[in-house]
Amino acid sequence: MKQSDTRVVERGIRWAIVAVFIEGVRRRAPGAMVNAIFSLVGTFVPELFERVFGVEFRPWQRVYVESAMLTHSLGMLGPYDDVWWWDHLTHAHTATIVGGLVHVVSHRRGRDPDSRVVATIVCTGIIWELAEYGIHSAADRLGIEPILVSYGRADTVLDLVFNLVGAFLVVLFGDRVLRNLTNEE
Repeated sequence: MKQSDTRVVERGIRWAIVAVFIEGVRRRAPGAMVNAIFSLVGTFVPELFERVFGVEFRPWQRVYVESAMLTHSLGMLGPYDDVWWWDHLTHAHTATIVGGLVHVVSHRRGRDPDSRVVATIVCTGIIWELAEYGIHSAADRLGIEPILVSYGRADTVLDLVFNLVGAFLVVLFGDRVLRNLTNEE
């Protein structure tokens, strides 16, 4: 994929997230609107990362990160409720991105990344699930629609399992697919 093609795909992802926001407004779905705003901001993370660390993402890496933002946003319009595997996909996908960041930073600091990737994913996954539960519970008590939904214990366990799937993918393939970001190329 050429750089110009990547920019077209990036713009398409961003416009799709804007469309999710607009649909969220139309449906009066605060979860979709808030998620779309955060997701849109998230599409600029690769660019920020490049500037801060002086690296260059491969085109597929930029699209990979940004497509996670789109799948999260789209999920808020129904797939999280209607497509049984959607939540699993987004958890594994996001875990590979967070794990990839930890992998790169660890390498750049001269440390072994594997245990740090797994530990970070476990900790951030637990924090996320607690936040999701807290936000959902608070919204229920206030009688408003929650911006995050907790689907119960089984869902929480599956979320953590798929976070680990993402972490293990980074442990297995991180050295190979993130080499351009770790200054080992």
